[in-house]
Amino acid sequence: MLKKWIVLFFCLLITNLHAQQNKEELAIKKVIATFFKGLHQGDSTLMQTTLHKDIKIQTTSINKEGTSILKNESRLKLLTSVANKKPEHVYLEKLLAYQINVDTSLASVWTPYEFYFNGKFSHCGANSFQLFKEDNQWKIIFLVDIRRRENCKALKEMN
Repeated sequence: MLKKWIVLFFCLLITNLHAQQNKEELAIKKVIATFFKGLHQGDSTLMQTTLHKDIKIQTTSINKEGTSILKNESRLKLLTSVANKKPEHVYLEKLLAYQINVDTSLASVWTPYEFYFNGKFSHCGANSFQLFKEDNQWKIIFLVDIRRRENCKALKEMN
């Protein structure tokens, strides 16, 4: 009888831990969805709610000579460029998947994507988000992405 209670206790504990993990993953996805909603709408105020004040932002790509490039961007520059987005410009960053890892107040999220400008495919790549949970809110503390036009599923579908 005691073995049944122990098994039941551990089953409940595991179920509770799994539910907590799912709750955190949903909260993290919501932060990222809000970030992109701000980008798509040109709403820097909305986007700003997802960013930690000390965020680090980088972009990587490969130039025509085949050399890897790493560019740094400031929080202010990102928010200013979103705020100055022309209304006739339509951005759509289509996230293809989420890979989320969480350990208490730190989360890592990998999101492969396709980017469309005014309805036309522009490039693909992946985003790597690092989030920190501060005062019970997840904030993006680091964002790096890669942008490329090679080996993109959308390009293969267009040809």
